[in-house]
Amino acid sequence: MKLTRMLPASCMLLSLMIPQALLAQKPTGSESPSYYNIGGVLSNNESESHFATVIAHLNFDQQYVPRGTTYYDKTIRIDKNPIKTALNVCKHLISRRVYAVVVSHEPTGDLSPAAVSYTSGFYQIPVIGISSREAAFSDKNIHVSFLRTVPPYYHQADVWLEILSHFGYTKVIIIHSSDTDGRAVLGRFQTTSQTNYDDIDVRATVESIVEFEPKLDSFSSYLMDMKTAQSRVYLLYASQEDAYVIFRDAAIHNMTEYGHIWIVTEQALSANNTPTGIIGLKLNNAENETDHIKDAIYILASAIKEMTVNETITEAPKDCDDSGVIWESGKRLFGYLKTRNIRGETGQVAFDDNGDRMYAEYDVINVHENHSFVKVGSFHYDSEKRKMRLKINDSSITWPGNTGKKPEGIMIPTHLKVLTIEEKPFVYARKLLDDEIDCADDEVVCPHFNITNGNEQEYCCKGYCIDLLKALAQRINFTYDLALSPDGQFGHYQLKNHTTGIGTTVKKEWNGLIGELVAERADLIVAPLTINPERAEFIEFSKPFKYQGITILEKKPSRSSTLVSFLQPFSNTLWILVMVSVHVVALVLYLLDRFSPFGRFKLSTTDGTEEDALNLSSAIWFAWGVLLNSGIGEGTPRSFSARVLGMVWAGFAMIIVASYTANLAAFLVLERPKTKLTGINDARLRNTMENLTCATVKGSSVDMYFRRQVELSNMYRTMEANNYDTAEQAIQDVKDGKLMAFIWDSSRLEYEASKDCELVTAGELFGRSGYGVGLQKGSPWTDAVTLAILDFHESGFMESLDKEWIFHGNVQQCEQFEKTPNTLGLKNMAGVFILVGAGIVGGIGLIIIEVVYKKHQIKKQKKMEIARHAADKWRGTIEKRKTLRASLAMQRQYNVGLNSVSKSVQSQNAEKSRYPILPPLPRTPERAWPKDKEYIVNRKNNSSGAGKPSPRYMPTYATDVSHLIV
Repeated sequence: MKLTRMLPASCMLLSLMIPQALLAQKPTGSESPSYYNIGGVLSNNESESHFATVIAHLNFDQQYVPRGTTYYDKTIRIDKNPIKTALNVCKHLISRRVYAVVVSHEPTGDLSPAAVSYTSGFYQIPVIGISSREAAFSDKNIHVSFLRTVPPYYHQADVWLEILSHFGYTKVIIIHSSDTDGRAVLGRFQTTSQTNYDDIDVRATVESIVEFEPKLDSFSSYLMDMKTAQSRVYLLYASQEDAYVIFRDAAIHNMTEYGHIWIVTEQALSANNTPTGIIGLKLNNAENETDHIKDAIYILASAIKEMTVNETITEAPKDCDDSGVIWESGKRLFGYLKTRNIRGETGQVAFDDNGDRMYAEYDVINVHENHSFVKVGSFHYDSEKRKMRLKINDSSITWPGNTGKKPEGIMIPTHLKVLTIEEKPFVYARKLLDDEIDCADDEVVCPHFNITNGNEQEYCCKGYCIDLLKALAQRINFTYDLALSPDGQFGHYQLKNHTTGIGTTVKKEWNGLIGELVAERADLIVAPLTINPERAEFIEFSKPFKYQGITILEKKPSRSSTLVSFLQPFSNTLWILVMVSVHVVALVLYLLDRFSPFGRFKLSTTDGTEEDALNLSSAIWFAWGVLLNSGIGEGTPRSFSARVLGMVWAGFAMIIVASYTANLAAFLVLERPKTKLTGINDARLRNTMENLTCATVKGSSVDMYFRRQVELSNMYRTMEANNYDTAEQAIQDVKDGKLMAFIWDSSRLEYEASKDCELVTAGELFGRSGYGVGLQKGSPWTDAVTLAILDFHESGFMESLDKEWIFHGNVQQCEQFEKTPNTLGLKNMAGVFILVGAGIVGGIGLIIIEVVYKKHQIKKQKKMEIARHAADKWRGTIEKRKTLRASLAMQRQYNVGLNSVSKSVQSQNAEKSRYPILPPLPRTPERAWPKDKEYIVNRKNNSSGAGKPSPRYMPTYATDVSHLIV
């Protein structure tokens, strides 16, 4: 025992007896040094003495110092002037080849440790701080070789999160100064909350951030804004002086009474007016500089020992004037220091990548009456689980208002700001007219604030969701202000540029309804808001008030009612065969009737006329008449064989006509077009090469669904270019035929299909989900809204809303319309009327051609008749002259000796003059005039009746020619 007590003094004496020549000794060869000078920049004599004692003890600890290695201390007093401190480091430490520096801080300021860090870091000499806790030392761009055995102030945010999790507070207000440490606390809190707390339901979220300038005079204006927030949990980082002002003004505004929770840092806890019930932190061994000195030296020895095993340590720099010297071994030694993890005097000592102390232990302090500080818990290292644990005795805590009952930590507001969006039939939005003062009784005022131009317009809203909102407000007792979505969107992630001190960064943020709720500019969303994982990560959802899915809306394909729709019952081949059959049968009928022995037989009629035989024209007329069921007036077959064929043709015509009539009804009346698509698995949707346009609303829940589905990625890439801004535009394009398929929520599309029977939903539902009421994370209204909606489902209220707003009774009307046959319209039978019109126009055209042709033929016949009469007259004149000459010759012959017969001659001449000789009749009766034709017919009849040819001259001849005068 006596030897043990004398050991420290002996060590100190041994260190003083070491000659200076030994200190100047340099290692030879490539081996590591056998001695190491450790520098110390300390604040008082006690620390310097303890520093030397610890190093003396270290030399006898073989666990940290191997045989043949010795450590020596080199200390200087820290100066409140940082420039003097830097000069002393160069003059008294670096010149002695120190391998590391342990630095404390001067009680009146913290700039001197920074000067030591700058100076030593320039040469990559590691610096171990034992009391500096400012956030600036974590910046390795400035303090390149600085690490510390105390945690920085902003690490208290880790303990805050554990305390909030213990008490179940999920919404807080952070109050911090605008200096580096204050902002570091906020950043640490937000980063650790998102990284270490996966469960969104228990994760603490920041409702409001209050940043103030140090050296406060008043904090009242900030407190007035804090009163409007829901959270009543305040996390405070402030200096002792600023905390005094904050607590003073908070007490004036009654914000230190029951219902308000204050959790503060060490500095704020030391204020003179800390209210009763405040919870603060206090770092263990924060003021015990001697323990930190020992931990720093042993950590350094541990790092050097491991480094000498793995590599060679070169000599430390010795001259501050040589600006070009960079000690590479010092840089690597700093890396070894950061990997240390030992159990020291101040607890478990380890470092993070910034060289900051990990596993620092805190006491949880509660302020009781008479400003007494009581330890109610601790934040300590669990060696078994190798992580920090928080332990708090809840029963020993006194809360603000000097009560033992834990406050709720949140104020439940009764007047809420509710947002919605126009989406028929859930929300109908109507712009308030200029002459209107207020909305109708069934409507609610819902102004729309346009974030683009800053204009506000008054609207009136009604619909499914508006009735639901009224019922919720009445059931769970709250008032509200309703407004439309500022940008008209449901909400999706979008990239936004944010300007910071470093530069412009691109960050993803929510827009639309979700963005308003995430930014806490709204309390409630009552709209057809689909519940999906992306949104549920940032907002709360009630239980679904309507279950639905995703479906496809398309327009019913119209029947192909062309001008030749009446030809649809038969194929083109059949029509051609029918046309050919008509003429073939007509030709065969004509041939059978012509070559049959009985086909040329003429039947006499009562009126003395006979029927003409069947010619080719009559045969064609007969065949068409039988086929078209028209009356046959003339030209029927005569032979038995032809009549048999006619009966067979009549049977064929009956079958053809009956078949045509039946198919016409099937094609034009009973035809019901079906949907083009079979559902989401239709190959035409999956195949991007197919000429089929489909779309949805960009940024919507349906859009998010397609992004999540890998098997629909090809389809989504095609859809993405066609997506619309609103559902109304897409539905209108489907009606107009510009869009073939619109993919959207089934509730809306079923409503559109029930309203317009020309629209139809295709396939089964997919991506089933539900519409829910959106609330802020940790909203106190979540449970109340959910219970009210469940009660509405049980009471049938939701079913009544469906009948009133979604179906409107039109579903039965469309179903009845589907069951009744279609009626034919002009569109279906327009071709038949055009065919009749073409027949009329063709008939008129043919009669005009016939009249023109007949007139031309008559003119030609008249010319021929005139020529024929002229020729006949000339021929008659010639005959007369010939006859007269012959008569005169005969008279001259008889006048000489035949006076006795003069009287007879005169009688004959008189007879000739009385009955002149008629000119010869034409040989072709077809070219004669009608009267001549009658004359010829009568002459034939008379000839056939008498059986003898008629005389050329009808009058009887007389022998008396005495009347002729020569």
